[in-house]
Amino acid sequence: MGRILLRCLPFVFAALLAACATAPRDYQNPVLHADYSDPDAIRVGDKYYLITSSFNNAPGLPLLESPDLVNWTLVGHALPQLVPLDVFAKPQHGKGVWAPCLRYHDGKFWIFYPDPDFGIYVMTAKEFAGPWSAPQLLAAGKGLIDPTPLWDDDGQAYLLHAWAKSRAGFANVLTLRRMAPDGSRLLDDKGTVIIDGNKLSKYTTLEGPKFYKRDGYYYVFAPAGGVESGWQSVFRSRRVDGPYEDRIVMAQGGSPVNGPHQGAWVQTPQGEDWFVHFQDKRAYGRVVHLQPMAWRDGWPLIGKDVGTAAGEPVLRYRLPVAGQTAAAPPTSDEFNGAALGLQWQWNANWQPSWYQVADGRLRLFAQPRSGNLWDVPSVLLQKLPAETFTVTTRVDASALGEAGVAGLVMYGFDYAWLGTRRTDGRTQLALVSCYKAEANCHEQQEAGVELSSPQVWLRMQVLAGGVTNFSYSVDGEKYTPIGAQFTARMGRWVGAQMGLFSAGTTGHVDIDYFRVTP
Repeated sequence: MGRILLRCLPFVFAALLAACATAPRDYQNPVLHADYSDPDAIRVGDKYYLITSSFNNAPGLPLLESPDLVNWTLVGHALPQLVPLDVFAKPQHGKGVWAPCLRYHDGKFWIFYPDPDFGIYVMTAKEFAGPWSAPQLLAAGKGLIDPTPLWDDDGQAYLLHAWAKSRAGFANVLTLRRMAPDGSRLLDDKGTVIIDGNKLSKYTTLEGPKFYKRDGYYYVFAPAGGVESGWQSVFRSRRVDGPYEDRIVMAQGGSPVNGPHQGAWVQTPQGEDWFVHFQDKRAYGRVVHLQPMAWRDGWPLIGKDVGTAAGEPVLRYRLPVAGQTAAAPPTSDEFNGAALGLQWQWNANWQPSWYQVADGRLRLFAQPRSGNLWDVPSVLLQKLPAETFTVTTRVDASALGEAGVAGLVMYGFDYAWLGTRRTDGRTQLALVSCYKAEANCHEQQEAGVELSSPQVWLRMQVLAGGVTNFSYSVDGEKYTPIGAQFTARMGRWVGAQMGLFSAGTTGHVDIDYFRVTP
C-alpha cells in the first residue's frame, strides 16, 4: 500500500502544480471596463459592495457585490424610478443621480445620493440587493453634490458635501453639516466650509469627498483637478471641523492611467488596505480601477510607491483574495426569462407599456418621437463592456407600423443606428447617423438596402477607440458590411451606450436576442 501511495505522489504533486499554474494570482486594471462612474465601496463581513452614479438612466443606482474587489456581480438597482417622477419622465441628460455614497451603520445599508437640481437624498435597506426605502430629501437646494456621512465615536453624526458651480455659482469647497444620528434631518442650515480648494495652491474642481476616521484623525479623501487630468488628495485633522492639512496621495505620473481619482478606501478582514477609483475613458465612460494602499506616517499612499508622497496607478497586481470565481456584470440577453436583464437601463423613467418579455423574445412597442433619439425616453440602453467587442441581434419588423423604425443603436452626443424602416408595406434596412444630437441634429441615412423579408440580423463590431462597423445578414450566417465606420462618442457625463429602440405611431418589433461576444 505504501509503495502505491509513493508512486501516486508525483502525479498528485503534478496535478497540484498544474492547478496552481492555471489559477490566476494577479488582477489587471480596470477591474470593470464599463461606465460604473463615481464608485463608492464598502465591506460588510467577507463581502464587498459597490454603488455608482447613474445620471438620467432608470432604473438608477446600480448595486454590485464582490468576494474579492475584482470580480463584481450586478445584483440590482436601488432606485427603480428617478424622483421627481414627472421631471424624469423625459430624458434629463447629465442630471439625476450624481456621485453617491454607500455606508453600513446601525444594522442597515445607507445610500446618500445627490441630485444637483433638487438636493441630497437618503435611502436605507436591510439587505444590499433590496428592497430599498423610497428616497427621502435630506437637504434641499441647488448645487449640493457628493455627500458623505460620518457617524463619530461620541454619537454625533455629520454630512460633508461638495458644490456644483453650474447650480450654486461656486465650487471647489467642501461643507460640513451636523446631521441627526438617525439620518432623518440636518441640524444646521448652512454648515461650515472646512476645506477650501481656492486657498490651496493649484487646486481646482475639489469634489467627490469620502469621510473616514482612523487613529484619532478625521480623513477626507477627495479628488481635484478634473476627471480627465486630476489626482487624488487626502486631508486630515484631529478635529472634525479642521483645520485640515492636505497631501496628494495618487497621481498619473508615468502611468498611462489619466485622472486617477474619486473612489473609496476599503479594508479587508486581514487589515489590508485598497482603493477603488475611476478613470475617464471618453466613449467608454468612467471605468473602475483597484489600487493597493499603504499607510506611511499617518498618510495613505495609493498605488505603486515611486519614492514620493503620491503613488502611481498599477496596471497589474496581486489579487486581494485568491481563488474566487471570475464574474462580471451581464451583457448578453436571450430574453428567455420574464424580465429584462439587470444590465438594461432606459433613457428616462420607464413605462411597463413600452415592452414585453415573453416566449423567448423582447417586444418593443413603437413609441412616438418628434425629433432625433436624444429626447426619446424609451431607448433601451446598456454600458459598453470592453475595449473591443461585437453585438449581434435578430429583429422581426413584420408588425411595425407604417413609417416606423427600429434597430440597434450606438448612442451618445453623436449616435448611429442600423435597423428597419417600414415604408409602403415594405421593409428597408437603413444605417442612420446623427451628429451633435443634443443640438437637435437631423438624422441622415448613410446607407440603405431593400429587404425581401422583415426578419434581419444586425451586427455592430466595436474596435479600439470606439470605432464601430455595422453589418447585416438575411440568413444569420453571412454578414454584409454596410456604410462607413462610425466613432462612438460619450454622452453628458456618461460614456457611449449601446442598445435597442422602436419608434413610430403603431406596431412593434420583436427581438430574439442581444448577444455580446469578444
